[in-house]
This record gives sequence, C-alpha cells and structure tokens, in this order.
Amino acid sequence: MLIIQPIGGLCNRMRAINSARILAEKRHEKLTVIWFINPELGCPFEKIFKPTDQFRVINIRSKWNLKKMWYQLTALVFGIFIDNENIRSHKGEGTLDEAFAASLGPYVYIATEEHFYPCHDYSAFVPAEEVMARIEAKKQELGTHSVGVHIRRTDNMPAIGKSSTQSFMETMNKEIDADPDTMFYLATDDFSEEEVLRERFPGRIISNQERNLSRDSIEGIQDAMLDLYCLASTKKIIGSFFSSFTDIAADMHQIPKIIAGE
Repeated sequence: MLIIQPIGGLCNRMRAINSARILAEKRHEKLTVIWFINPELGCPFEKIFKPTDQFRVINIRSKWNLKKMWYQLTALVFGIFIDNENIRSHKGEGTLDEAFAASLGPYVYIATEEHFYPCHDYSAFVPAEEVMARIEAKKQELGTHSVGVHIRRTDNMPAIGKSSTQSFMETMNKEIDADPDTMFYLATDDFSEEEVLRERFPGRIISNQERNLSRDSIEGIQDAMLDLYCLASTKKIIGSFFSSFTDIAADMHQIPKIIAGE
C-alpha cells in the first residue's frame, strides 16, 4: 500500500502527488492521497479538481485525524514512514534512488513536498467545473501572443532577492521588442507589484484583479488555480526564482520559461 501526504501549497502538492503516482505505477499499486486542509491550503481537493481514477483522495482537517494516524502508525510498525529528509537523502538528479525505492516494502507512507520522480503528465489534475469555467473565460482575454508573468513575493525570500521588479520589467520589454502585440498575464501575490506593472505597461496587463490572496480559504485556492492554468496557457513564462508555481505553470504544457534576474 502506498500513501502520499503532500505538504505545502498547491504546486508543491501537485508535484509530490505526481511523483507518488510514478512510484505507485512501479509498485503496481493504487495510490492513496491524504489531502490535509490547513492554513497552507484551506480547500478540499474536489473544490479545485475533478475526481480522478488515478488515485484515491481522503480529505482531512486535523493532524490528529484518526484515519491518518492509523495509516502512519501502521507504516511505522509494519512498513516505513518517509519524510522530506528521507526523500532528499535518497534522491539524486531529481529521481529517487532505485535501490531505495525497491527496498521500501509492502506498506509505505510518504509525507513530503519534494519532487522525487520527474513527471510531466498533469492529466490527473483536471479543474473542477466551476473553476474551469472561470479559467476558460479569462483565457479568452489572452490574445494570440501572450506571455505569463509570475511575481512571487510575501514569504519567498529567495524569489524576492533574486527576481527583482526591475528584472521583470527588463525582460518584459524584451518581449515587446520582439513582438509589439505582446500581452502579459500577470499572477502575483503582491497588489503593489501589479500597480507598478500596470503603470509601466498600460493596456498590456491581464490579471484576476479581484483575486483573494488567502490560501486558507476555498476562494483563495480557486483563484490560485485560475492564475496557474492561465499562466500555463501562455506562450512563455517570465517567472520567479525558486518558485514551484512558476515551475509547474511552465511544465504543465512544456512552454519556455525565463527566470527574472538570472
């Protein structure tokens, strides 16, 4: 039995689940996902994604959830419990060491935000109907040549330090020089950044202006989904350093990615 408890925000969870899907396929098992509704992601799975036959999802709202604790205890007694440290110490070049993977035994519980198997197939993550309708409506605004811009601020210090606002504007100017019709889909967790870019690039910025930035709410996560899938629908992404949101948006459809400041 293979159980994954993905940790962190939306994109960290998506890549951890995708990695576990690969491991489950190798083990010829059905994957179970423990989806923890907490301040990092305060939304049930089915409020943002359609049900899938590729894994089973159990929503929980407490770390003391009895089913979760039973699974973890069973793993500790009869199998193995794996956390971030275990994954990192047995991963090279982005892939879990095959000898370690083969040694895991019949009962495995993984709690991680790590990407431990390369997986570019996001077909299991189909937006829920309500979210998809909003995504499709916003995509109609993108035009024929749109570039995604993802500016991560708040608590991501590596992104703040490396990917400055000035570096974003310089890269965006290069895109306009290459194609004067370029429009930008902007996803950012800082409204002041949006104000700066709208002033600098009048008439070129598309965004979800009424977005909810709270990750501890259904509305906030649905708005994050809107941003993620709209970014993934552009021709190219100018993104933030050390951001899984940037990485997943580009990886979903294998579109070019430029990290501002690099």
